[in-house]
Amino acid sequence: MHTTVSRDRPIVEGAMPIEFLRSRFAGAIPPMVEGASFSIRLPARSVYTLDQYVEAGIITAAQLDTLSDAVLSRKNILVSGGTGSGKTTLANALIDRISKLSDIGTRIVIIEDTRELQCTAPNVVQFLTDDDAGIDMTRLLKLTLRYRPDRILVGEVRDKAALALLKAWNTGHPGGIATLHANNPEAALLRLDQLCQEAGVPAQQTLIHEAVDIVLQIARDSNHPAGRRISAILDVKSGEVRQ
Repeated sequence: MHTTVSRDRPIVEGAMPIEFLRSRFAGAIPPMVEGASFSIRLPARSVYTLDQYVEAGIITAAQLDTLSDAVLSRKNILVSGGTGSGKTTLANALIDRISKLSDIGTRIVIIEDTRELQCTAPNVVQFLTDDDAGIDMTRLLKLTLRYRPDRILVGEVRDKAALALLKAWNTGHPGGIATLHANNPEAALLRLDQLCQEAGVPAQQTLIHEAVDIVLQIARDSNHPAGRRISAILDVKSGEVRQ
């Protein structure tokens, strides 16, 4: 809102107002591009459940059992994939399963920069970052701990907030979910470490191994009827990869 683009500042991005469903907006004008262009990403209007993933052949029955067990046993799950692979939709399917398991005594805190995650559990607190007010994801993660959450769910992790997230997951708040851009599970863990180092700390491989239980990889697949599939599930503790 109230952002002016010009030759000196040719890029604009952010979330549109609530009346536009908080759609994600990105745009650019010359000289960055030949002609003015923009992209609007609409949030999902309904949740695609894990059972529907199985029906579509995106997830196998065995993978469903693995994910259901991970949710029930409160594993921390990192949903990884490339641009447009369906990470957020898959995260919402996992959150739907969490919602069905949760009662009023289970507090779930969600942190995002754009409201895309959907949770129907009876005890949910949703935070949004605010760049204008200087409220970033790291600050919200620290605030979250004062809310005594049972599960901490985060939209895309893309900066040094990764360190605060891992610390939160690793201090008595299991059962979290977050998404991250990466082409395979191993690259996801490497990228997570690189993001932690943006906070000015050394490599955090031990913390990552302690805090992250599952890396769930979703990939676009032009040969698949649904256009995407779960390509791998990495059990971080054992190192086992399930295709």
